[in-house]
Amino acid sequence: MTIRVVLADDQVLVRAGFRVLLETEDGFEVCGEAGDGEEAVALAREHRPDVVVMDVRMPGVDGLAATRRIAEDPELSGVKVLVLTTFDVDSYVYDALRGGASGFLLKDTDPVELLRALRVVASGEALLAPTVTRRLIAEFVGRPENRRIDPTAIGEITERERQVLALVAGGLTNDEIAGELFISAATARTHVSRIMTKLQARDRAQLVVLAYESGLVRPGG
Repeated sequence: MTIRVVLADDQVLVRAGFRVLLETEDGFEVCGEAGDGEEAVALAREHRPDVVVMDVRMPGVDGLAATRRIAEDPELSGVKVLVLTTFDVDSYVYDALRGGASGFLLKDTDPVELLRALRVVASGEALLAPTVTRRLIAEFVGRPENRRIDPTAIGEITERERQVLALVAGGLTNDEIAGELFISAATARTHVSRIMTKLQARDRAQLVVLAYESGLVRPGG
């Protein structure tokens, strides 16, 4: 399977470097380059890539706004966004995840880690940079001004699904969830899929945010 990628960064040299990296690696194809968020959204609609590598600070429409536009477009439901930036700023991370990003990495990430991140995000999993921990998410949603959903929003899921969601928020993989709950990996995947459908979450990254915002998982708990 070839992972099709759109590169969005306002620096031409950065995009060129990413293109060379991806085009010399089997299994990747760069199908477009964007210098701002507006162009990134247009290319996402035109090419339907598997992943958009999105810079945060760009002229005009920035990367966070572009991420939200892609996430909110039903026709782009299969397009994942991996936010890549030099700015290790907490609010960027949380806004990116809340806006629909499936992952967040810093630009000083090793090339091998970037390639792995693209594979992880393209497969539907969530990925955060090693320096960006779940503690950060917990810290932000622990502040009343940052809670944006009704705490009863997860009321439609079953008790077992609540257990699974809490484990997803804890960073466990499907296999680890299966081991924790003594169920098969296939059953764990089914639970996660159903939870995503019920909560209208694009991926596991948004499930983590929803778990904290709903109060199911509490900071430090």
